[in-house]
Amino acid sequence: MTPALERVRTRAVSPVVGTLLLVALTIFLAAVVAVGIGFGPGTTMLSTAPSAAFDLSVDANEQEISLHHRTGETIDVRKLTLHVTVEGEPLAEQPPVPFFSEHGFRGGPDGPFNERSDPRWSVGETASVRVAGTNTPAIDAGDTVGVTLAVDGKTVASLETKAT
Repeated sequence: MTPALERVRTRAVSPVVGTLLLVALTIFLAAVVAVGIGFGPGTTMLSTAPSAAFDLSVDANEQEISLHHRTGETIDVRKLTLHVTVEGEPLAEQPPVPFFSEHGFRGGPDGPFNERSDPRWSVGETASVRVAGTNTPAIDAGDTVGVTLAVDGKTVASLETKAT
């Protein structure tokens, strides 16, 4: 092969390799900048709601709403909100878990809903609240009662049952 022909082959490959390296470098830098913008100072990773399953039971005679933690992650009740409906109508006073004595509820709740209990609601534990007669609507046998549980504003479970 003559020196002139070898020089032509070398020159023809160099621009292609150089262009590919510049494109790869540009893509890498764009990815670094995108990650930096997305997760820079002041930003946080998105969190998801805990995964858990519950059983709901309602005793109309006692005006008691009970939730049994069947399976899944432990729930910190200090970050939990409950929303209760009776026949689609929200209770006038919602249970502010954890609590001990609140307007709209009789006495202190049972289990982890009680502020004097361990705030970690684990599998196998039951928590309940008793609705006071001053809270409306009253729960009658056969009423459909719905309870939505949310942690940090993210729904963990939406349950519905007939009061017995």
